[in-house]
Amino acid sequence: MEIFIAGDRPTKKASSDWFTGTVWQDPIIDAPSPARVRVIRVTFEPGSRTYWHTHPLGQSLYILEGMGFVGSRNDAVKIIKPGDTIWIPPHEEHWHGASPHTMMVHLAIQEAFEGKTANWLEKVSDKDYHL
Repeated sequence: MEIFIAGDRPTKKASSDWFTGTVWQDPIIDAPSPARVRVIRVTFEPGSRTYWHTHPLGQSLYILEGMGFVGSRNDAVKIIKPGDTIWIPPHEEHWHGASPHTMMVHLAIQEAFEGKTANWLEKVSDKDYHL
């Protein structure tokens, strides 16, 4: 058993290689093998968002605070709010982030496959981002 004391692991700024705007990440769990679960608390400042991406084994998002958007290829952007849970199937191209004027915080829950949890694609255009 391992206990991670609150505040012992620093918040880190998310990479601009995969996110537009300012995004903060707090690790929840990165389970050692043979377990595969990875959970991150992600805080999106207003207007920030992920790039398009997929997950080899899918992803669940649980919205904690604020209001945000989630989009998938060839589908209308959806509004997401606290208490909402989103399941994104394996290999579905999608993105998620804050609305233009409010922040959004979610838990991102995914499993690693061969050590990888996401396949990053291109930046989300402003056209794709807006409702």
